[in-house]
Amino acid sequence: MANTVTDVSRTALVRRARKIDRVLGETYPDAKCELDFDNAFELLVVTVLSAQTTDKRVNAVRPTLFAAYPDAKAMAAADREKLETIIGPLGFFRAKTESLLKLSAALVEHYDGEVPPRLDDLVKLPGVGRKTANVVLGNAFGIPGITVDTHFGRLARRFGWTELTDPVKAEHAIGELFPKRDWTMLSHHLIWHGRRICHAKKPACGACPVARWCPSYGEGPTDAEVAAKLVRTEGRA
Repeated sequence: MANTVTDVSRTALVRRARKIDRVLGETYPDAKCELDFDNAFELLVVTVLSAQTTDKRVNAVRPTLFAAYPDAKAMAAADREKLETIIGPLGFFRAKTESLLKLSAALVEHYDGEVPPRLDDLVKLPGVGRKTANVVLGNAFGIPGITVDTHFGRLARRFGWTELTDPVKAEHAIGELFPKRDWTMLSHHLIWHGRRICHAKKPACGACPVARWCPSYGEGPTDAEVAAKLVRTEGRA
């Protein structure tokens, strides 16, 4: 016989989680990947570059980068010093240059310069983990994926969807709460909310559209006027 309490609790969790996602979807109707890109190769590269820096900085160097190296074949043959100069403003430029050269070379060698639309293939590429792979699959190929970045993981725990801190385990646990078709937009909704209202150190609880369903309500200021001053109109990270 099924554990009734567990079943009821699970059902309530799923309903609450999906309600939060619906409200966040209404709050952020324009939510999307905040990295600029024109194709799968560009998205893969800018996602790799976005580590330890902001999307805004990556977007700033993107035009120069892809004017010089528009595809994997061109980037694989890039002059290391020139490539380092272009991405220098992003920090960790030597390590990132190495990643881009190896990544592009692998694409040329194994996939004729094209980005493969499969998770198992993407995560075998140098410098590409599940987070990056899911960003590319969801936004370049329309294949649902959950992107567990720092914002997503933090909010999922605050919402009580999971206590897991391991990104892969959290991805699977949260994926069970939502239809697969919703995974990509769910990721955008949480990331946008995390960048604008549900901040790491001081969440704007008093200005939060999902406060009534959040078990962590009160971690930040609940006064509406105080909270309103913490709201960002654009994401910073």
